[in-house]
Amino acid sequence: MAPSVSLEVGSDGVAIITLFNPPVNALALPVLAGIKEKFDEAMRRDDVKAIVVTGNAGRFSGGFDINFLREVQKTGDTSLLGRVSIDLMTYTIEEGQKPSVAAIDGLALGGGLELAMACNARVSTSKAQLGLPELQLGIIPGFGGTQRLPRLVGLSKAIEMMLLSKPVGAQEGHELGLVDMIAPQAELLAAARKWALDIAEHRRPWMQSLRRTDKIEGLSDAREIIKFARAQAKKNAPNMRHPQHCLDAIEEGVIAGGFAGALMEEKLFTQAVFSDTSKALINIFFAQRNTTKVKGVTDLGLKPRALKKAAVVGGGLMGSGIATALILSNIPVLLKEVNDKFLQAGLGRIKGNLQSRVKKGKMTEEKMAKTLSLVKGVLDYNDFKTVDVVIEAVIENIGLKQQIFADLEKVCSPTCILATNTSTIDLNLVGEKTKSGDRIIGAHFFSPAHIMPLLEIVRTDKTSPQSIVDLINLGKVIKKTPVVVGNCTGFVVNRVFFPYNMAAPLLLDLGVDLYRIDAVVKAFGMPMGPFALADLVGFGVALAVGQQHLQAHPERGYKSMFIANLMKEGRLGQSTGKGVYQYDERRRAKPDPVAMKIAQKTQQEAGKMPGGKPIKISDEEIAEMLLFPVVNESARVLEEGICAQASDLDIATVMGMGFPAYRGGVCHWADAVGIKYIVTKLQKWTELYGDFFKPCTFLVERAASGVKLSEPVSSNAKSRL
Repeated sequence: MAPSVSLEVGSDGVAIITLFNPPVNALALPVLAGIKEKFDEAMRRDDVKAIVVTGNAGRFSGGFDINFLREVQKTGDTSLLGRVSIDLMTYTIEEGQKPSVAAIDGLALGGGLELAMACNARVSTSKAQLGLPELQLGIIPGFGGTQRLPRLVGLSKAIEMMLLSKPVGAQEGHELGLVDMIAPQAELLAAARKWALDIAEHRRPWMQSLRRTDKIEGLSDAREIIKFARAQAKKNAPNMRHPQHCLDAIEEGVIAGGFAGALMEEKLFTQAVFSDTSKALINIFFAQRNTTKVKGVTDLGLKPRALKKAAVVGGGLMGSGIATALILSNIPVLLKEVNDKFLQAGLGRIKGNLQSRVKKGKMTEEKMAKTLSLVKGVLDYNDFKTVDVVIEAVIENIGLKQQIFADLEKVCSPTCILATNTSTIDLNLVGEKTKSGDRIIGAHFFSPAHIMPLLEIVRTDKTSPQSIVDLINLGKVIKKTPVVVGNCTGFVVNRVFFPYNMAAPLLLDLGVDLYRIDAVVKAFGMPMGPFALADLVGFGVALAVGQQHLQAHPERGYKSMFIANLMKEGRLGQSTGKGVYQYDERRRAKPDPVAMKIAQKTQQEAGKMPGGKPIKISDEEIAEMLLFPVVNESARVLEEGICAQASDLDIATVMGMGFPAYRGGVCHWADAVGIKYIVTKLQKWTELYGDFFKPCTFLVERAASGVKLSEPVSSNAKSRL
């Protein structure tokens, strides 16, 4: 059904303007044009006294059409944006000759809320959600939101709602003054009609939000509020300009008035739409929604089977986290361990995970008890015959995993999905001793499993499309973003970041200060540097993972002795209180002189420093030497078909490794930097420091032909999907 807007005039003289654009009545260009057309018609008609605006199917509007924003970014045509804020929201609606009331049910987000605020009053149901989440897309409210929201709810609350993209419910909105009345859903339109007539017949005030000043603090106090907000935004988002632009528009409105503020907002909104940050965040928005579109799997018309009961084998940190994620989504779980001691420890971890939620106010004690009752600890497979999916999460031991899967095949139903949480082991080896290759699949969670949003679904050439569809659906049920990948060492996230974790000690061996390396990476936007990450996961794990990559790809690895030298001195990472950093009782890190001496010793032993002296290097080049090898490995992953599309790599690197979302994921970022530039730098470092940096043929060819990394791989490329 094409987007449209309808107008119906009742016998009471109230025109009902209804938005039609499923599923959330997004404000696409035809909808905005339709709103303008119907308002103009209602203003002309003598039989219309007042107007009510509402959305079809229980949703007011989820906001501006993001597909259109992406199209504007591609074409660069600013004229496509029009002047919605001034011409439609202000002149046509707010300052129209007849009063209008927004009848809000469901969502009123972004442009949807801005439309509602342009009306002269707002009536909503109790379940409505109202907010301005535009900053999540690298833009600012562009239809007058930076001006009207502060005038309706006050400056501090408006800034909080916008900068944190934090919506409010109808009740809070009513208390704040954003909603004028809450009505039962069945009476929403009737209540809105009455309110509109009351305004038209002077029984209620005819309010224009843009002209209000009663909720705005005095100039001195307002400036202090904005100054504090600027400092917080700079601290929390140091590499992003659009939060400051949002505050610029708000401040202009406070100083010069709502209309002047709206004009500045219009200008800054257009700038933000074409910013690198907005392009990156919009790429992530669509990438997240495209992960469930897998060619040859999700296009076969298969319906996912309901996985109503699950089992987890292994109650360690990962197993208990996976079990927690399942029961939080009301899926009963059997947790199996080899003895009672390990079982009780696993159950205790699950309870601790839930208690943490209670302490943070995310769960009540009553809800926690009910959720915890969904998990049952067992020491054998007797009850496994009734489960729909089993997720194995034991230590990375091939023989042990093979035995477990052979046992599972015997006791589970022939339709039960048999999944492994392995992060590196070849799935064909895991299922080698079974005849159930069609239902053996990787379900690679990231630690902590009940918190991290990514789920890598690993398929082999034997895994059935039905099993993949089922696991994709399970991922969505437990609120994960599922990404389907092929079978190889490290799969996708771990594989593309193997070079990153090797480049850091290589830079160290070249004489670069190890703490500077971490600081540069953190300034780039990663949650922590590579050495801090090694401390967090523990050196035993870090060495084992690095060894797996070296074994799989010896021709492009780098082996430093730094971590091994730390371990010789009894430094094992954060868990022991000392590693690359030294930790206090609250696990706060600080540089350690002992680690620095070990680093210097390692540098001398490595003999990599030219002429025995540290290389001279800028912060920018440090970041490049760490992350361009990630781009290089990503190109290999795409060429081999381990990942079906670059956008999957983008969302996987953001959600799995903390690559900054405002840079759009590794492939999007690489295209923004320029593939030719990346290849040139990799070739330069190859000459200086060896084949670790050698660009792969696929990347070199893309650079030579001017094709972006994010462009689809040719259909004749060999795919492991």
